Amino acid sequence: MRLEEFKQLVEAEFGPKLRNATPANVREFLDRLQQEAWQEQRRHSDRYEMPVENARTYEEVMKEFFVDVLELPPEKAVMLLWTLALDLTFAAIEHQYAEVLDPLFRTGDNLDSE
Repeated sequence: MRLEEFKQLVEAEFGPKLRNATPANVREFLDRLQQEAWQEQRRHSDRYEMPVENARTYEEVMKEFFVDVLELPPEKAVMLLWTLALDLTFAAIEHQYAEVLDPLFRTGDNLDSE
């Protein structure tokens, strides 16, 4: 996918300037992108080749990811880094919402256990 197509896809999904983006629809969008990428890969190959993973920690996984991104064509790298940033940002927003809203949904039983 070209960067211009990606921009159009994002605007169609969330509206101008991400106006309609929420943690829930961001997650759905990213899951759908991942599914479409997997299906596209399957169209070009009958077999799925499991990549060799040498990383043992999350830190090592992320280091490998960022090293690999530097080897990508610029447009592809931008889209990949943008989706990662969107994912991490809206996950943090969702976490903040959960912390704020959690007390509203506690019952007397839940309060006694703290």
